[in-house]
Amino acid sequence: MAIGDVVPEIALVVAAVAALLLASFVTHERQGWCALVALIGLGASFFACVLQFTDAPKLSFSGAWVLDGAAIWARLLIAGGTALVVTMTPGWMRSDRRHGEYYALLLLSAAGAMLMAGAADLLELSVGVLLSSITGYTLAAYHRAWSISVEAGVKYFLIGAFANTLLMIGVTLIFGMLGSTRYDAIAVRMSEGASASPLLVIGAGLTILGIAFKMGAVPVHSWMPDVAEGAPAPSAAFLTVVPKIGAAVALARVVMLFPVDLIDLRPLIAVLAALTMTLGNLAALWQSDLRRLLGWSSVSQSGYALVAVAVIGRTSGALPALIFFLLGYAAANLTAFAVVTHLRGRTRIEDYAGLWRQRPWVAFALILALFSLVGIPPLGGFVGKLTVFLAAIDGGYGWLAALAVANTVASLFYYLRVIGPAYFAAPGSDVWTLSRGSGVAVLLASALIIALGVGAALLLSPLQGHDFLIIAEAG
Repeated sequence: MAIGDVVPEIALVVAAVAALLLASFVTHERQGWCALVALIGLGASFFACVLQFTDAPKLSFSGAWVLDGAAIWARLLIAGGTALVVTMTPGWMRSDRRHGEYYALLLLSAAGAMLMAGAADLLELSVGVLLSSITGYTLAAYHRAWSISVEAGVKYFLIGAFANTLLMIGVTLIFGMLGSTRYDAIAVRMSEGASASPLLVIGAGLTILGIAFKMGAVPVHSWMPDVAEGAPAPSAAFLTVVPKIGAAVALARVVMLFPVDLIDLRPLIAVLAALTMTLGNLAALWQSDLRRLLGWSSVSQSGYALVAVAVIGRTSGALPALIFFLLGYAAANLTAFAVVTHLRGRTRIEDYAGLWRQRPWVAFALILALFSLVGIPPLGGFVGKLTVFLAAIDGGYGWLAALAVANTVASLFYYLRVIGPAYFAAPGSDVWTLSRGSGVAVLLASALIIALGVGAALLLSPLQGHDFLIIAEAG
């Protein structure tokens, strides 16, 4: 047991407690100081993750916790993405009496996402999902006097309660059939000839559904467009990105847990990927609300992440493709929601008409984000999708890669419904911006989109590591 293995999570929890205590003693006007506390905690967590790259991949805490390349990269993305959300928040929450408490919830939810990414035990995975979910419900319904926000939170809660129940039933069935919830012990039981009993198959399937909820994937996806539309804009940015990162890595680890010759979960993941991509894109085609469009877009992007998960273990490029795709998606989606936040929550597509003439650099950031979500070169989203397509072909899922390319072409139509008016249409009413912090978030996130595209080769190289994802220690 090494306490240093969980320093990133400890930094978030300590910062959450500090932010909560500070919010209890300072006046409403000074609640914004809690954002600084949150950023310090996230910075410490990020730095601790960077230092962990020098450690060899290993299991700790009696095999319940894993420290490998996938877990470290996921935690870096979670800490960095949460920091961007914190940066765009103070102006939005300035008039809320519970301003300071908001940062504690963000940090605890991020810690839940990190727990998912580093879980090597189904019970620890469940704790991560539940911590991320409970805080997520509150973040979604934080504007409790606004009916749309409350509706989003309630819908998120109801679907979450259903999905989390399925997860716990799945974990219970796996424990009942194999006698352990630890990944290394389950791997041993599999290698010793455990049979693929119907209860074990059902348990594996229900566990996957429970994790799919955090990704916003079919069939437990319908909370995502409602949360994107109704939650406070910083909450929507966070909930459509950060939990998905932890859940995607957790799902990849669970898929690797079951050998192909016993229970091959990859065909199920491939079907979920196809349904998630297609449904998300078809639904987004008809949206007139930008935030809801981004919500359905986030559903479709979960499908691309599932494509990479479907070929885990079939090709060495699957995990690097998944991590890089999540990095590009996080940068683009956070940029889009940062723009929405900076423009004080403008949400109808027609509200963005003529934005290029009124706020050119903000319009540029929005167009950049949408082009990256489509996968236009040379942006980060293009590299992420390209690596996913190549991994799918290399892993024997050529049909899934072809469907993903078709979905990418279809997605261009609904993104152009925003980009076209924003650039070509005549301006409407005056455009007011929120705060310097939200402007900084727009700049940082949009710069990251460009940097990912330009520096893709430099980033992909360290992602190609040996033992990038482990479920049991060698030997």
